[in-house]
Amino acid sequence: MVIHPPNQIQNFMSDSSVETFQVDHARIEGAVREILSAVGEDPNREGLRETPARVARMYAEMFSGLRKDPKIHLQKVFSEKYDEVVLIKDIAFSSMCEHHLLPFTGQAHVGYLPNGKVVGLSKLARVVEEVARRPQVQERMTEEIADLVEGELSARGVAVVLEASHSCMTIRGVRKPGSMCLTSAMRGVFRENLSSRAEILGLIVGNTK
Repeated sequence: MVIHPPNQIQNFMSDSSVETFQVDHARIEGAVREILSAVGEDPNREGLRETPARVARMYAEMFSGLRKDPKIHLQKVFSEKYDEVVLIKDIAFSSMCEHHLLPFTGQAHVGYLPNGKVVGLSKLARVVEEVARRPQVQERMTEEIADLVEGELSARGVAVVLEASHSCMTIRGVRKPGSMCLTSAMRGVFRENLSSRAEILGLIVGNTK
């Protein structure tokens, strides 16, 4: 078994048709000004004058995953006979809840059982980053990461666990700060074999803070 911390994340463009898309900053800025007016604020007030431009830049950054294909990071693999668990824990991520456009942040744990090939360790962290950088729900994000790893690596087993705190639950609505959402997606032997599932969950959850 190999357990690794995540490497520094870097993002890369992939498909050229996606790469050429440009975020419409002016349109976002106009919408933000409308929202400020709608809630009774003055968008021309000194403190708010540059807010629409800041929000536009923030959305371009937070939704940058819409313009990238995370599969590209899993296409360069290495032949190895290693057949035990490879697990990367505590991959920090930030995403945006698509229901309220409020952030949710947490950690992803991604493990797989190789089937004759392994991928560079930082690539899994890059996949998490790019899947997170789009309007999301945590449940779908968990499934998407698992499907990508299983499909691109033909892994014998894949386990993905996400832990996150959701602003839409902690600062509005029910307002329960400190609450965490944990989701999991299991593929291959981790789904089919109870002892293998228990092993990987013990490695992931048993030692988390």
